[in-house]
Amino acid sequence: MSDRASRRTFLQTSALAGSGFLLPDEGAQAQSAPPNETIKTIRSLRSTHGNFLDKPVPEPALETILQSSLRAANASNNQSYSIVVIKNRQMMKSVCGYQGGCVLLYCADYTRLKVCAETMGYNYDPGTMEGFVTASTNATIAAQTAVIAARSLGIDSLLTNGIHRGDMERLWKLLELPQTHCFPIIALVLGYSTEPGQLKGRLDGPGVIHSEKYHTLTKEETGAIILKYDDKQRNLGLNDDWAAKGHKHYLDWFFKDWMRVGSKPAVQQETQILRLLKRTRFVEEPKA
Repeated sequence: MSDRASRRTFLQTSALAGSGFLLPDEGAQAQSAPPNETIKTIRSLRSTHGNFLDKPVPEPALETILQSSLRAANASNNQSYSIVVIKNRQMMKSVCGYQGGCVLLYCADYTRLKVCAETMGYNYDPGTMEGFVTASTNATIAAQTAVIAARSLGIDSLLTNGIHRGDMERLWKLLELPQTHCFPIIALVLGYSTEPGQLKGRLDGPGVIHSEKYHTLTKEETGAIILKYDDKQRNLGLNDDWAAKGHKHYLDWFFKDWMRVGSKPAVQQETQILRLLKRTRFVEEPKA
């Protein structure tokens, strides 16, 4: 280990010494099989935040991405989702706050199945939380599959929950979404970045991967995770100047400034998303 690396390790360990946290020896990295082209594509995934060129995604590439997305696993092969393709740049901005080559809006959606059922004389009502979880899972897997397909074609992307910010009713108005049994889950911005996005690190090990049964973190393991977030070389955080802002650890900035978590429990109020889930009939209301 170099003197610089040794000093960095010492400083990291010392930073949490007052809290009783220790950074355990992580040991040698586990050996993995040589990556193939698919694994290389997945490992190269990175998000582009607002730095897309004003350049459309070619139609053949877009069609390939959409068809790849449809190949994603889904419960009972019912594909309980819809994908709204948005190419108008002003509409992209209004929908999710970003502009790129195009935006794919993934919605949990049972409208297609309901129409088929009603046409055939069946009284089909998927309006339950179980139905919503299933449909949102289907939609999310399809969206991530589109991300991988896009990256393999040299197209950058951003998965964003910007659709859930502001007045969400705008989505139903702008895109004429069905009023019931359809709920926007996530927007995928596709395009070409003006500059390469930074490849973010990922946590692994204790607290993330559990073997055979769930493992509750020890104090030492928790301290090690806090130190990993502090290590800028791992690039796990959203903000690099948390120390300059007076925070002892990155997660201090994350909880206090970014998430705005207070020391007292917040007063629970009905959120916009819960209200709209009720409106779209995905939340079961108590029967009188």
